[in-house]
Amino acid sequence: MSQHLKSITVTIDGDPAPRVFRGRDAWALNNLIAAGEKGCTPIDHPGPRWSHYVFKLRGGGIGIETIDEKHGGPYAGSHARYVLRTPVTVINRMAP
Repeated sequence: MSQHLKSITVTIDGDPAPRVFRGRDAWALNNLIAAGEKGCTPIDHPGPRWSHYVFKLRGGGIGIETIDEKHGGPYAGSHARYVLRTPVTVINRMAP
């Protein structure tokens, strides 16, 4: 799900206080929610700065696990898989 969002409003792990994430942070959180246990990688969900979006979401109280994965091919190396670990409830998604 790569739906473009202006913002996403969620509650985190039963805390009644809503939190609003905007722009690419909203996009990243929306993708993490949709991916579930499978998680997201920059390969599957291209975005220019996944690590920064995850950093900002963590700062906003969202628990996200980073799993390092190796990949082969002509440009072998590793990449991150991000998995949402904090239960969130979506209150509102605002499209641009």
